Amino acid sequence: MFTHINEHFTPQEIALLQPFVTNVDRPIFCLRNLPEVVKGALFARYSRSTKSLRRLLLDEFITEPESGFAAIVSAVGDSPAAQLVATRQAEAFYERVLIGYGDDSVAELGGAHLACEGISNIAAKLLEDSRIGISPLEKSTRYVRFDLPGPTGYPYLREPVLMASPFAERYTTTMDNLFATYSALLDPVQAWLQATFPRDEATTPRAYRNAIQAKALDLLRGLLPMATQTNVGLFGNGRAFEYVIIKLAAAPFAEARALSEAIQTELDYVIPAFVKRARSERGKAYAAYLAATRDQVATLAAQLNLAPTEDEEMTVRLVEYDPHAETKLVASILYPHLDLPLDTIRERVAELSADERHALIMAALGDRASRFYRPGRAFEEPHYTFDILADIGAYRDLQRHRILTQERQRFTVAHGYVTPPELELIGVADRYRAALEQAADLVSDLEREFPHEAQYAVPFAFRVRWRIKLNLREAYHLIELRSARQGHPSYRRIAQLMFQAISAVHPTLAAGMRFVDHSDYDLERLAAEQRIDQKRQGR
Repeated sequence: MFTHINEHFTPQEIALLQPFVTNVDRPIFCLRNLPEVVKGALFARYSRSTKSLRRLLLDEFITEPESGFAAIVSAVGDSPAAQLVATRQAEAFYERVLIGYGDDSVAELGGAHLACEGISNIAAKLLEDSRIGISPLEKSTRYVRFDLPGPTGYPYLREPVLMASPFAERYTTTMDNLFATYSALLDPVQAWLQATFPRDEATTPRAYRNAIQAKALDLLRGLLPMATQTNVGLFGNGRAFEYVIIKLAAAPFAEARALSEAIQTELDYVIPAFVKRARSERGKAYAAYLAATRDQVATLAAQLNLAPTEDEEMTVRLVEYDPHAETKLVASILYPHLDLPLDTIRERVAELSADERHALIMAALGDRASRFYRPGRAFEEPHYTFDILADIGAYRDLQRHRILTQERQRFTVAHGYVTPPELELIGVADRYRAALEQAADLVSDLEREFPHEAQYAVPFAFRVRWRIKLNLREAYHLIELRSARQGHPSYRRIAQLMFQAISAVHPTLAAGMRFVDHSDYDLERLAAEQRIDQKRQGR
């Protein structure tokens, strides 16, 4: 099937290659047991060589005396420390190889797994704001309790600027009260849930216990402040990490700037050649540019003297959409199948009847048996811009979507907060609100002197405003995923309202969203936990 010249390798060459490739005689293979810098340099040379990758690995790396690869080969199977020393010996050579390639994409040839532990939610949101190149996973507020104290007390950042200010004692008292309230309410909330939604015989104790705890943690996560410390694991390529380092260095938070330096230090151990520009004069100048432009716009915005609106409810506003979206979509559907310019196809499509356009859209959607069946790239033609005001907890979940444009305003208490109705029924809403009101008073006072650092004290229950611009294809993915039963009620409602807004202006385009769930549920996680049990029983 594959046109491949079967290369001849001597027995000695095969012995040298085998530790580093998954096969020596087939056209499709993977590299293994190689440091990131070696793989990156090898692929960089690969793009400018007539040799096959395995031959290149042999001729210019394994058997090249100057490369230091012999030390790496001899270190295979040795201790990690020995392998690290061997890799360091080869770094200089491979960096010289990489320097010859001015293309930024070369920095995408090396990657790393990075753990960031004990960082605040402010820092976590900055890390997770990367659109491509970085894949983050964060400690979940749904499955993990956040009230377990450590050596210094509850797990929240004692922000240095605030701790050196006259607000220090008030800050720690308020944060402690938020966590203490969260901790104190967990048992009564879980007891009420168990009494209201008793376990049936078809549900295992494990599934029931997890569903009850998830629901309780969901109801109380609004008490957690942005200072709450969390863990974030990331996998990314060097180019993406380079930008993360620069972006953090430009942030107005001391924690973010310290995190930038810490990430640079750790990545220098594993992919130094791919992130070296972040610490160069070029990287520093870029960070200064980002900080300067932010501050300049903020200064001019403040001079406009525009007070925030006092919304009291969640809002999902469709601010902008293309009235010609249907014509453009149908033209894009037809484009790969015709030999005409795009503008000509659009002219022809405009002459079609509504039924003809609808038939083409339905043909392109096909039989979507699952939400995982995403429509084709033609559905990226229509775009929608939403302005959303919702609780920070919902924002944290929806921020994970990256193939779109998201930009938020600052975390504040100006837009009020959300009280889950279940807390009213349980009889604990007053204590919940008291802790939030205490935090709101602190934030309001902090904002006058510490506008950036004040955001650490804002609990998740308070609303934040952000905008989302996305295409129709991504709207299918986001709305169907985030309206699913197991989702948190806050973001499920946002997804449902987004669907309604798109349906109102483009009913034909929204008709293919077959997996939008409009129902309400009591224990959102229960069905998912039951499916886990079914899979285990099946095994």
